[in-house]
Amino acid sequence: MDITPYVDHLRRDLLAAAESAGEEARQTAERLGYALDPSARLAMMEAISQAAAEITAAMPAGSVDVRLDGRDLDFVVQAPAAPTPPTPPAPPTPPSPPAPGDEEGLARITVRMPESIKNKADEAAAAAGQSLNTWLVNLVRSATSDTAIHVDVDLSNLPFGGDFPFGGKRGNRKVTGWL
Repeated sequence: MDITPYVDHLRRDLLAAAESAGEEARQTAERLGYALDPSARLAMMEAISQAAAEITAAMPAGSVDVRLDGRDLDFVVQAPAAPTPPTPPAPPTPPSPPAPGDEEGLARITVRMPESIKNKADEAAAAAGQSLNTWLVNLVRSATSDTAIHVDVDLSNLPFGGDFPFGGKRGNRKVTGWL
């Protein structure tokens, strides 16, 4: 984008405003017009760069960049890449055989949990290549194993700030789980 016409237009407007004040004012305006050329260019470039940044922020993906090419501005628009088709999930692995001594019979239970936790469990099961049921059974099996180590750590007395890695809320600094 050539911004020279815009700078020239600004200079012409300054000269037109000084015309009615006489020859001395016109000469002063002409000298000022040339002196203001670099400042006017810089101000326009900054405004255009700010506009590009605001456009980029409003875009869901991609970006708009402004680059200086000599005295001209070039716009570089990076559109979001075309979405790749999702890869089909791997077939679930068969459930692991029960540990020796486990009962072979099956029991049905109902578990109620927040939808957000269920969604995370679905994602973790899919990442492991298992059905949600198999993943939960293996999780419970691991947690109830005779070799499982239960961890219960109270971190409430440690001097962490608001960026505490295990929750960030004061008074809620307890970590539990199994190893």
